Amino acid sequence: MDHNTLSALGPQETIGILPDYYYPPFITLAHMFSAPNDWAIHNREMKQYVLQYVVDGCADYPIEGRTYTTRRGDLLFHRPKERHSILPHPSQSYVCISIVFHFGMSAFPVSELFSEEHYLGNFADHPIDNSLSELVVSYRQPGLDHQMRCQSLLMRILSDASHQFKQDSGAKSNDSNKPELVLVKNYLHDNYHREVLLKELEQLSGWSKNHLLHTFRKYMGMSPMQYLTWIRINKAKELAIQTNLTISEIAERVGYSDVHTFGRMFKKKTGHSLSQFCANLIHS
Repeated sequence: MDHNTLSALGPQETIGILPDYYYPPFITLAHMFSAPNDWAIHNREMKQYVLQYVVDGCADYPIEGRTYTTRRGDLLFHRPKERHSILPHPSQSYVCISIVFHFGMSAFPVSELFSEEHYLGNFADHPIDNSLSELVVSYRQPGLDHQMRCQSLLMRILSDASHQFKQDSGAKSNDSNKPELVLVKNYLHDNYHREVLLKELEQLSGWSKNHLLHTFRKYMGMSPMQYLTWIRINKAKELAIQTNLTISEIAERVGYSDVHTFGRMFKKKTGHSLSQFCANLIHS
């Protein structure tokens, strides 16, 4: 029985069929999917929980009468029996990661994580992006150790997404640090293809080195240089999906003159190589 069939079953129907899963969360589908032209889903209901993450492209995502326009990095969550559709925008590629799961007989308090919301936030250039793709890679590997890795990654993703969701919900819109942070973030996005020095960011923001590092880490969860690495990783993924460039050419485009240094960095940060990431892209 394939995983698409498992993901359509009721939770109790899957237990006993899933190999190597002996306790919750039970993951019945974890894949990265590249939608063909004119692909769409209309008014579907699932019997399990679903995380839907946009890797590339744009799609409208109606859930229970409310429509979310999703773009790269957006993470959506819907619950069993919630009617939803996925409607990619015409003439745009749409690549997504879908995680379908349940907790068996456990009354897991999902509402404490996300209340009744569906849109959890944008996680482009965020560790959650790489945790999701790492989960997909591990899910395709046989053996108990890989299944346990998947479960650990899923629980980390739910925890980190909940933390970010609550932080965003309680954030003050007039935070005086935001203009400087936006300047630094935009600068990193504009210059990821070359070496960026911390002194450049100090001059740009007008902050001292210590204040810059403290404030950036406080609001972004990582240092500016770590954030630059995440940008490069996600740009590399985009190029792998959208172009026919070689890995060496991709490495150069994202600021690495040596492909081996790029490869070690990518695997260290994501848990898999760029070629593994591409190999897990499913075409319908």
